[in-house]
This record gives sequence, structure tokens and C-alpha cells, in this order.
Amino acid sequence: MEKRPFVTREQLEEIAKTYPTPFYLYDEKGIRENAKALKEAFAWNPGYKEYFAVKATPNPFLINILREYGCGCDCSSMTELMLSHAIGVEGADIMFSSNDTPAAEFAYANEIGAIINLDDYTHIAFLEKTLGEIPKTISCRYNPGGVFQISNDIMDNPGDAKYGMTTEQLFEAYRVLKEKGAEHFGIHAFLASNTVTNEYYPMLAKILFEIAVRLKEEVGVSLEFINLSGGIGIPYRPDQEPNDIRLIGEGVRKAFEEIMVPAGLGNAAIYTELGRFMMGPYGVLVTRVLHEKHTHKEYIGCDACAVNLMRPAMYGAYHHITVMGKEEEPLDHVYDVTGSLCENNDKFAVDRQLPHVDIGDLLVIHDAGAHGYAMGYNYNGKLKSAELLLREDGSVQLIRRKETPEDYFATFDCFDILKDLVQRR
Repeated sequence: MEKRPFVTREQLEEIAKTYPTPFYLYDEKGIRENAKALKEAFAWNPGYKEYFAVKATPNPFLINILREYGCGCDCSSMTELMLSHAIGVEGADIMFSSNDTPAAEFAYANEIGAIINLDDYTHIAFLEKTLGEIPKTISCRYNPGGVFQISNDIMDNPGDAKYGMTTEQLFEAYRVLKEKGAEHFGIHAFLASNTVTNEYYPMLAKILFEIAVRLKEEVGVSLEFINLSGGIGIPYRPDQEPNDIRLIGEGVRKAFEEIMVPAGLGNAAIYTELGRFMMGPYGVLVTRVLHEKHTHKEYIGCDACAVNLMRPAMYGAYHHITVMGKEEEPLDHVYDVTGSLCENNDKFAVDRQLPHVDIGDLLVIHDAGAHGYAMGYNYNGKLKSAELLLREDGSVQLIRRKETPEDYFATFDCFDILKDLVQRR
């Protein structure tokens, strides 16, 4: 699959006159088309709902686009709950899937009516102590352990993951929750990350549907929703084929009709919690080349660094890079593309084949729309960039301003740094 930016060099140069690089740019048209396709893929299930994973891209402007397509919010912390509630997401449109959860966060989630998804069996007693009772609607997170594989390919290792309950704990949890007054039940599982295969969701669904049938027969609990969580990935590399969400939805439908319907569970709703799939391909990091260095290797230095996009430094993750205006030129140079952090892993690419790069060139780093800006930090005193939205009509909207030194120093109440900054300016 050829990767092409959703924006031209001329557009970026014009944008950069108002918003200097580096900055994040999101594609409204792509976001909308993708959200529509997801909704259509699961339209066969009347109760279907996508709970967008706020942690992936916690920007209210972008979340509000998804809300137009019926999406709710999947939250994992107090601030994500607060953000979602502040923009008008209410009650059961919020799923609270957290782990190692403080009491105050359970209390707030309950206060705003969010569905609480319990990560551990011991959290039942903790939640009851915190709230004084168990909510009428509750969900439990399942981890079957072992490895998760499709055919002979190991997709991930749930047995090493800190999340979820064992099978035995899960069944006991529903028994206890039912005894304590819960009336509406759901289940949640996340067994593999960033899968680029149409088989993952249908296989996960089959596992959860079979558990649902057993819970009805053995515990007397009829699950009202099955949350397939995230895991549908995106093709970061050009040689990967993207997932077909309609084919995925059809695979889940077949498993549903084979397992859930005959067991009298045909009214159960299907939920998803997609972050990467919803936003990843529709956001890019735009950076300008500042320096070139010729030592033991060829280096290209950019005005962005790992604080803007840490996935390559943290995971060795691949992000495709386009040198704007040179899309048709031969890839006859090999570079490490770096930032300015005092860390040797501050590299967006290592030994990457690119066309000849000149100082001043604009680089587009692809597939940064999820887990990009959100994972930023302030090491070396670096400041986070702006986030911009390319509207369908071609206009550009600032949806988060860049950080300033005043933001960085705002928590130093005992110093006069801010006063000094003002005086120096």
C-alpha cells in the first residue's frame, strides 16, 4: 500500500506561516469516512456502540467529530473522565476501563453514571467499600492467559499482561456481583494489540460469546453487552494491507449468530473501544529539517523530537516518512532521522531510505494520529506542539495551541521564574 499524505507541500508551507513547525495535523475528511464505515460494519447489531479510546487522542474537537457518529468515550483515568463529561458525554456513553484504580476515580465514574469495567476480582470489595454498594450495571475484564494466536502466528501474550481476571475469577466475580445486587452485566477483553488481520475480532468474539453462554448456563447471568475493546490495528508500513472493517464486522456477525442467538442471547449489544483504528492514519506530525550531519552515519536533524512522538524511541516503532515535494524522487539515500533530545534513541527512523533531504525540507511523519501527541512529555524542557485540524473545506483550525515556557513553569509556585520570563520579554 502506497502511503500518500492527505496534504500537499504547498498547503503545509502556507499553514507553517501561521503555525510554525513542528505541529500535528489531522484530516477531518478521513476521520469522518472511517467512523461512518465502522458504524456501517456493525449496523447488524442494534445495540452496537463504539467507545473511542480517549487515551489515544484526547482532544475534544476530534472526539466531538466522532460523537456525530454515535461514539461514546472509553476512559482510563480521572482526567479522561472529566474531559469526556465536560464536552457533554453522559452516563452510559462513558466506559471506565482502568486498572490499579484509586477510590476517588471509581467514585467520580459512578457519580457521572459511567459504566465501570472491573479489572480485578479484588476490586469488587474495593468498589463496594468506596460506593457503599455495587452499581446496577457492571462489567468485568477477562484475561484467559496463555498466548493468543491466529493459525500459527502468535498475536500477543495475554498471560504476561497485567490486565483482567482469570476464567475462574471471572465466573466467581459474576456470582458475587449478582448476589450484591448488580442487574445488568457486560464483559470486556483485550487480547492483542495493533493486529493487522481481519481475523482478530471474530476470533475474540467467539471466545467471549462462548464465555457468555457458559455464564448464562452456570451462573444465571445473561450478558447484555460484549465489549471487544481495541486491538484492530493500522498498517504502519507501506507493505502492509489495511484491515477491512466491513469484513471484520461480518465475521463477528457470523460468530454471533452461530453462538449467541441459539443460546437466547441475541439481544446482546456489541461494543468496541478503538483508538488507533479511529485516528491513527488521520494524523501526521509535520516537522522541518534544521541540520544535516555527516559522521559515522548520515543524520537528518528535525525541529521535532521524541517528546512530540515517542513511539519510535520507546518501541522502535516504524512510522513512514514523506519528504514533501520529493514524493517521486528515488529513495537513494540512507539516513537516521533525529530530534534534539540528549538521548541516542531520539530517532524517528534508523537507516531509512529516503530521497536526498535538504535543510528546510518539510517531513510528514505518518500514522501519528493515535498515541502520538497523547504520549508527549517535557524531558529536556521541551514543549509540546500545536494540534491542527484540516477541515473538509480545506481550512485549518487550531484545536490545541502549542505549549509555552509559562506552561512549563506554571507548577513552580515557589520561584519567580514566570516573573523573570515576563521581564526578559
